[in-house]
Amino acid sequence: MKSIKTYLLVIIGTISLILGTIGIIIPILPTTPFILLASFCYIRSSNRLYYWLINHKLFGKYIYDYLVHKSVKKSAKITAITLLWLSLGITIYLINSYISFILIFIGIVVSIHIISLKTLPTDAK
Repeated sequence: MKSIKTYLLVIIGTISLILGTIGIIIPILPTTPFILLASFCYIRSSNRLYYWLINHKLFGKYIYDYLVHKSVKKSAKITAITLLWLSLGITIYLINSYISFILIFIGIVVSIHIISLKTLPTDAK
């Protein structure tokens, strides 16, 4: 019989995977940390889910680049920052309120985080 801890780890991992997936589309959510958290939870709770995740066509690459190279592709950084500021700009324009300052702050913090990540060398496989 599986323990409560196992079920909680699967639930947390699945929620993290969902948030990471949303983060691919909405750049305010960081994709890689959520995918890494999902792999952390899955490796401690379900071998089947962990192997599915690390061998997944899309998610496996995030985990591999980060774990093996401790970095992300330059194109991923550029895309993330561009989409981040594009979506923030549209949102700020549409809402036009004091919340704009909060969104700008979040955008700056997320941009700094993305820029601070080590860039994957072009010759890395």
